[in-house]
Amino acid sequence: MARPMGDSHRRFLQTIMSNGIIDGSQAKALHKHCCDVAGANYSQDRLDEFIDVINLHLQPMFMHIRKGMSEEDGLQYYALVNTAETEVTRMSSDYADNELELFRKIMDLVAESDNGTASSTDILNCGDALLSKKLKKKETEQVLNKFVQNKWLTEKHGEYSLSTRCIMEMEPYLRTIYQDLLKNCHVCDNIAFQCQMCENPDCGIRMHLPCVARYFRGRSDPHCPACNEFWPHEIPEMHRPLASQSQPSSAKENTAPRSTPLTSQGRRSGRRL
Repeated sequence: MARPMGDSHRRFLQTIMSNGIIDGSQAKALHKHCCDVAGANYSQDRLDEFIDVINLHLQPMFMHIRKGMSEEDGLQYYALVNTAETEVTRMSSDYADNELELFRKIMDLVAESDNGTASSTDILNCGDALLSKKLKKKETEQVLNKFVQNKWLTEKHGEYSLSTRCIMEMEPYLRTIYQDLLKNCHVCDNIAFQCQMCENPDCGIRMHLPCVARYFRGRSDPHCPACNEFWPHEIPEMHRPLASQSQPSSAKENTAPRSTPLTSQGRRSGRRL
């Protein structure tokens, strides 16, 4: 028999529905806060067990709190994902047909690139070549901003990449559509879009930048972990999160986020992405 959800679980779920995705530090702080407010037993090393209880009750709604890693900073994240659909059509309630077509083209560009990104120029060109309904430059820019705001894409210096939440939620779809293009990180075994690749043509393994930083930390003469060839790429620095990044946006001025019991409005917002 499934363990019943208490107020602490419902508060945690309400907050992650509101945020969509939170990093590991945020999740730990939220876990403690929800238990403290609800007067429930708290153990700092039982976060995953706490989330397992929530996931058992989310199964009938085809929802799941999934744990994954960010390609950008290597941090652990928790995201609320929809398990009923594995295609881009899950976004259909929020986007027009031509906007969905644009998103598919962006995924094509990212999957086919060497660095896991798509330039704004290439995306703007795609907007002008849509089959459903062409988008003007200004319209394409507005749709891109919407993708970023809704946490499907991330943008840095005019380069767009699939967000952590997008990869976590759409992984089955990505592996099916781009099975001949995608490779896993040699270190963490997750999909590797933004990564470095061994230049030995007989090897060609890929590693996420944070995984490269961790694996070669303190090594002055780095060699490929698979073929032992010299690793010619610049070794990135280890990411160190700022203190302000340790909590959800609703909690930056407090030790923990303010949370409320689960509401029907929260349910709707949680199922949209």
